[in-house]
Amino acid sequence: MGREQQHLRSHHGQQQALAAVNSFELSSQGEPLRNKRQRLIYLCDDEPEQVDQLIHHLRCFGHEVVQFIDTDTFFNAVLTRRPDAVIMDVQFPQGQTAGTETLTSLNKLTGQPLPAIVLSAHSDFHSRLSAVRAGCGGYFTKPVKPLDLMLAVDELTAPAAEEPLKVLVVDDEPEAAAYHALLLEEGGMSVHQVHHPADALDAMERFSPDLVLVDVYMPVCSGEELASIIRQQPEHLGLPIIYLSCETDSQKQMTAMSAGVEAFLTKPVQPEELVSAVRLRAERLRLLRSLMTRDSMTGLYNHSTTTELINKNLAQAHRDNSQHAMAMIDIDHFKQVNDTHGHLAGDQVIITLARLLKSRLRLSDIIGRYGGEEFVVLLKGINAEKAAKLIDSLREDFALVDFHAGEVPFRCTFSAGISSFPAQPSTESLRLSADQALYRAKHHGRNQVVISTEPTDDR
Repeated sequence: MGREQQHLRSHHGQQQALAAVNSFELSSQGEPLRNKRQRLIYLCDDEPEQVDQLIHHLRCFGHEVVQFIDTDTFFNAVLTRRPDAVIMDVQFPQGQTAGTETLTSLNKLTGQPLPAIVLSAHSDFHSRLSAVRAGCGGYFTKPVKPLDLMLAVDELTAPAAEEPLKVLVVDDEPEAAAYHALLLEEGGMSVHQVHHPADALDAMERFSPDLVLVDVYMPVCSGEELASIIRQQPEHLGLPIIYLSCETDSQKQMTAMSAGVEAFLTKPVQPEELVSAVRLRAERLRLLRSLMTRDSMTGLYNHSTTTELINKNLAQAHRDNSQHAMAMIDIDHFKQVNDTHGHLAGDQVIITLARLLKSRLRLSDIIGRYGGEEFVVLLKGINAEKAAKLIDSLREDFALVDFHAGEVPFRCTFSAGISSFPAQPSTESLRLSADQALYRAKHHGRNQVVISTEPTDDR
């Protein structure tokens, strides 16, 4: 660690670090659609020409990549601006394991292990041992397939969940509600409090909780009655409900649970018991919802869920007088990919396009797999021209992604059609208009984006 620290203390070392970050950093401040999935990746390799293709692929997927050719500059840059992930070579002129030793030094110095992957021309035991000791999450030997390494980077940097579990607390005693809410918030959950049962249904509509925590004994409406009201709503049939009460009589507890609630916790509840009981049941519902609403291969919304979400967003857009754009995307000659390279290769293409859409679009945009090799995207708050420009940039990058079927490399393209709201006022008319534009893109040679010229349609 002495060599790196000595270099860090020098003014020249600091200036080198700042210069490296400033010269290689991909500025995207002007991008109107910058999204929270973008990752800052530091790649340190003293043979930069060998990683050019990898850097290209990482940037295609929206990641910000800063490249370093020596460990000293990399060391200082990490202390100046911490990355989300590191891709590090093992051997440098300074030593056989200089790369992983630098990672170890940084981890000790900062007390925060860097998410790191080794990319090296060497696969000997000592190189691999040094990577393990540096806490690296993966080890790849050159030449590496970019998609394999990118998958590892995604796994390394993926958050545990895109959003915290959401709990609605219904209790007529504000102090009790606040106390239980605090315990759940300290457990990493998002909590909304309601102090009158009559406000619960409206809060559920706005907050979309993963679980409801209800006090059993409330004036005007008991917890049992509120649970029965909630269960009358078809959309809330599977929503977990947990009772909180001072009641200790087991027979009365069983009677109270007749409305189909998940659990009965007795006040005063132990903090760990409350957090554990809520998390277990809320996560189970979220998993079931995911299985019902997501496509199993890509993790994108399935056809029916996509349509439902677009319907809701258009209803809101009518009220807000806002504009949206829809893109229908279809992989070109996909049957030929399956016939030539096999279905596993075809699956790889579908999954990669899904990952590209997720990595480059905003969290607020709706991305769905409509079936087979077709995808639909609702881009919020932009017109058709801006949407077409964005989708076209994705098309250009997707066309440069290298796929492999065994050792055989191949590339794919996609075509897209764009329609806009409110010119097309309904989900169905938006889809039909975008589909007709997609047909024209296919008819005119594929691998292009076409904006709909359809007139306003009230279908």
